[in-house]
Amino acid sequence: MLELIIFSSLNGLLYGMLLFLLASGLTLIFSMMGVLNFAHASFYMLGAYFGFQISVYVGYWPGLVLAPLLVGVIGALVERYGLRRVHKHGHVAELLFTFGLAFIIEELVQMIWGRIPVDYRVPELLNFSAFTLFATTYPAFRMFMLLMSVAVFIGLLLLLTRTRVGLIIRAALAHPNMVGALGHNVPLVFMLVFGVGCGLAALAGVIAGPALVTQPAMAASLGPILFVVVVVGGLGSLQGAFVASLLIGMIQTFAVALNVSLADVLARFGFTVTRESMGGDLWMATVAQVAPIIPYLLLVLVLIFRPKGLMGDRDT
Repeated sequence: MLELIIFSSLNGLLYGMLLFLLASGLTLIFSMMGVLNFAHASFYMLGAYFGFQISVYVGYWPGLVLAPLLVGVIGALVERYGLRRVHKHGHVAELLFTFGLAFIIEELVQMIWGRIPVDYRVPELLNFSAFTLFATTYPAFRMFMLLMSVAVFIGLLLLLTRTRVGLIIRAALAHPNMVGALGHNVPLVFMLVFGVGCGLAALAGVIAGPALVTQPAMAASLGPILFVVVVVGGLGSLQGAFVASLLIGMIQTFAVALNVSLADVLARFGFTVTRESMGGDLWMATVAQVAPIIPYLLLVLVLIFRPKGLMGDRDT
């Protein structure tokens, strides 16, 4: 039991911080531009594939730097020549644009790298066990993933709260006309924020790519849960995205590890439950089997009882 708690906590913390890496960029974009970027998870996928391709030629570590920069530049160009042009048509046009962009990126990835997973390997420098506990080893690369995610969170928080750049970004969020009157190029700030947000998603892809499966379906599998994190935390709230990421990461990781059904719980209190007596298999389903839908149940509860999210300041 202690082994389950320790390793599930580590895995939940890791998964939550990776979700935050993705959700932070999406939150920044929404905070400044009011755009829910449906293609955000696709930039995460691009980061993983760019990191893989760069690692083939020059190794993993250059890819860790170059892939997010390249994807960030692509994101900035998308904002400058795509989103900015459709912005005048309203939010529906922006959502449709990013929705279509997600399909385009997925098709391009399949055309270039194929439909099967690529062989994105853990770098040799971190291909060992960090520690062994209860005869179970924990990979060093997973610890690296966790430390990188924490470092990005701290750096992003300091950037937004302690620097002049962060002051301009937060001011442009609340009073864009005033910031423009003071001589700052607000459209350029928007473009850079969109690029940085996409770059953060790509960084998550480079970090997670070797440990998880790098394949064309990785964006579609992670995209929905990403929006759950942003809505539960509160649209536009970086702190809310952090709390929601850890909360969902922990809940889902522990749920996957629990092979207990409602019938088992009732049996402990002396009630015998069978498929025939209850008229179906629902009572026999384990927590691990229903784990994928738990975050969405949390989303429904938040929308019912707190539409602003855990730490949001606007209605979702």
